[in-house]
Parts: sequence; C-alpha cells; structure tokens
Amino acid sequence: MLSVAGSDPSGGAGLQADLKTFEALGVEGCAIPVALTVQNSRGVSRIEAVSTQLVAEQLDAVLSDGEVRAMKIGMLANAEIVRAVSGALRTHAPPFTVLDPVIRSTSGTMLLEDEGVAALRELFPLVTLVTPNAAEAGVLASMHVPASVAEARVAARRLCSLGARNVLVTGGHIGTEEQVVDVLSGEQGYADLSIRRVVVARTHGTGCRLSSAIAAHVALGASLADACAAAQRFVGNLLATR
Repeated sequence: MLSVAGSDPSGGAGLQADLKTFEALGVEGCAIPVALTVQNSRGVSRIEAVSTQLVAEQLDAVLSDGEVRAMKIGMLANAEIVRAVSGALRTHAPPFTVLDPVIRSTSGTMLLEDEGVAALRELFPLVTLVTPNAAEAGVLASMHVPASVAEARVAARRLCSLGARNVLVTGGHIGTEEQVVDVLSGEQGYADLSIRRVVVARTHGTGCRLSSAIAAHVALGASLADACAAAQRFVGNLLATR
C-alpha cells in the first residue's frame, strides 16, 4: 500500500492516519510526503510543500518496484505536485488508486489553490475512485454544496461526466441526524451506503481514514462496493471509541 499525502504531526490525518489505517487492516504501508504541515485537532496553521522534483523521484522509486497493489492519494499541496502525481500514474498505472481530493481542512484552512483544484480534475481518468466530501464535491463539480442524498447523486454524476470512473461522495454532512449516507456512483451504477451517525466533539482525518481503508480492503481482495462499505464501518467504529 502506498499513501501520497501531507504529513500531520498530530497523527490525526494525512500520512500518519493512512499508515495507522493500513496497519490496523493488516496491510504493509509505505508513504511519500508531499508537504509538511503545522496542525493539530484544532486546525492547520502552516504548510510547506516538498519540492516537486523530490516528489516525482520518490514516486518513481516506489512505483517502479512493482510491489504496490493499491495507492491512496490525499493532500497534494499545489498544482505542480498534482501534475507530478499524474505523470507517475500514467507511467506506472498501479492496479487500484483512490483519490481523496483534499481542498480544505476540517477547520476551514485552504490546502489547495484554484490552479491545483483544476489540475485535480485531470487526475480523474487516471484513478479508480474519487472520494470527495460534500464541500469538495461541490467545488469539483462546479455546483453548490450537496445537502441531500439526491444532490450528492447529482454531484457524483457530474464528476463521472468529468472523467471519474467511480465517485464516493461521503456523507458526513448528508443524511439525517441518525444516519450518514455515502453515495457511490460509477461503473456499477448507484449505491447508497448508510451507517449510524456517531457524534464526537472534535475530529479530523476521517476522510483520510476512509479512503485509505477502501484502498486496503481492495488490496485484500474486496470488490469496490464492499470495500467502501467496510471502510465506512471502520471509520464509524473508530469514531465510536473516541
């Protein structure tokens, strides 16, 4: 398993959260940092991107080994790094790739500029699954933030029309007070994945955990739909223990 994302020194999100998830699910993890951040559970105060050349060389070194069965892409910091990742995907074509299109932190800090957001759309045809939350889906689909399951389906359909093979619009802000509904759309049609809502006082990194858990379950042999449902349960159980 390979995670390409930013580093979170608090361990709640980014590479650290991905590696914890990989270990919890019994897969071997490797990681390429694209940025260092100053953050904790309250928010992000500083981001310093790794040089694009260094990111590109790390990607080539890891992916050329031929051992990566699934890849998770998280925060990419800027358009140049997005394009470096795009080049690596075109060259090496890992068997399964999930893109968690991180644009803004849970606390509201912008993590990718407009040019980078536009470049993210160019990754859609190169990955297996895109996992935006409602706000990210709205930005990427050039529409208002989905506030219902029906609107999440519209956003997912628009993202598929932009080249995404499969889209999972995550439902932290969708559903009811009792249920969270994630909307999966793509090659196999629609599926609404529902789970009991867990309310916690403060959390960040749930999107990181979900996308990395999906990749891990696929690497272990699950179908995409089953992997999404299993990852949803994994995150729900994690929140329930906090």
